[in-house]
Amino acid sequence: MDHFNYLDGQLHAEQVPLSRIAAEVGTPVYVYSSATLTRHFLQFRQALDWTDHLICFAVKANSNLAVLKLLGDLGAGMDVVSGGEYARARAAGVPGGRIVFSGVGKTRAEMRQVIEGGIRQVNVESEPELEALSDVATTLGASVPVAVRVNPDVDARTHAKIATGKSENKFGIPIARAREVYALAAKLPGLQVVGIDMHIGSQLTDLEPYRQAYGKMADLCRTLRGDGHAIMRLDMGGGLGIPYRRDNAAPPLPIEYGQVIRETVGDLGCEIEIEPGRNIVGNAGILLSGVVFLKRGEGRDFLILDAAMNDLIRPAMYDAHHDIVPVTQRDVGALVSPVDVVGPVCETGDTFARGAELPALAAGELVAFRSAGAYGAVMASEYNSRPLVPEVLVAGDRYAVIRPRPSIEEMLARDVIPEWL
Repeated sequence: MDHFNYLDGQLHAEQVPLSRIAAEVGTPVYVYSSATLTRHFLQFRQALDWTDHLICFAVKANSNLAVLKLLGDLGAGMDVVSGGEYARARAAGVPGGRIVFSGVGKTRAEMRQVIEGGIRQVNVESEPELEALSDVATTLGASVPVAVRVNPDVDARTHAKIATGKSENKFGIPIARAREVYALAAKLPGLQVVGIDMHIGSQLTDLEPYRQAYGKMADLCRTLRGDGHAIMRLDMGGGLGIPYRRDNAAPPLPIEYGQVIRETVGDLGCEIEIEPGRNIVGNAGILLSGVVFLKRGEGRDFLILDAAMNDLIRPAMYDAHHDIVPVTQRDVGALVSPVDVVGPVCETGDTFARGAELPALAAGELVAFRSAGAYGAVMASEYNSRPLVPEVLVAGDRYAVIRPRPSIEEMLARDVIPEWL
């Protein structure tokens, strides 16, 4: 469910017409719904209300400070994968005690940053990382809570580029080696073993891979406790999918996901951590774009938009689908025809959809890419020297620009021509 609906023939974000935002902010522009963000976060809270838990929003899905503050004020923790994301979470007012630091390539500088700034736990991915973290913590006279990320070798049945739980993926340590790695962690100074971490992938639409992975986590927890480790937390990861196609069957609900957690690890008495990102923010955002031209081609027509792959790279990178809808509502049964929806970037890959069935759209009309709140603006670039796309947050009948579009002059001013040129 989201809060982007047609009212009086015009697509709105909550009570704000998207045509108003386009007129006042320009296009392309990302628009987020506060009501949808809140609703989705509260669904996860309800799903885990049977136990002690912390819902850590995956900052990599959408790192805008306003989005992070809204979720943080609701009680969310944050899952960060870089020093920059940690700084964003802290700038949004989230205390270090609600931040989990993940990622396969943490630098010593980042380790120092989070230790000095405060951290709930570090999810460690390798033995060299354990040793480096121990060295940094010891130098600072600190004791750092850690969980080791364990790779359960479970097929998440998702896109190959976002699967993380199989043996050939770069993430975590093989579950078969978990006991020796935990033994090492327990011996190293400056570290406090508190939990197990596991994350098998993103955009999962089937709960069975979770059930398999969490069953292995439960067995490992019992084994590690038998070895003398005080396992108090289980970090279950994230990855629950969203419905990118309105005509597809809906993915599992958070309440169903929470039940799988309860059935597999609920008897262990551990605090539960989860790291949803896409499921909270994905359907809470749209990308609003304007039509530049309709170009007639040889055997196909091209709808050319002012949005491009640098604004929304998911279709080019993952062959991802986003429903594309006109902002002005058409009558039921209105004539549609197939068009390739493309952007202005000089790449054939700058294609959002091929053969999309859309009504006739003229230059200047508006379209919306649904389900664009996750991995949209956060992955945007300035390719072709196109300024970064702005972001807007809506709450009821009001909105605010939460990241302005930089001017060409501001973009150019970041470059420096050396005096000897």
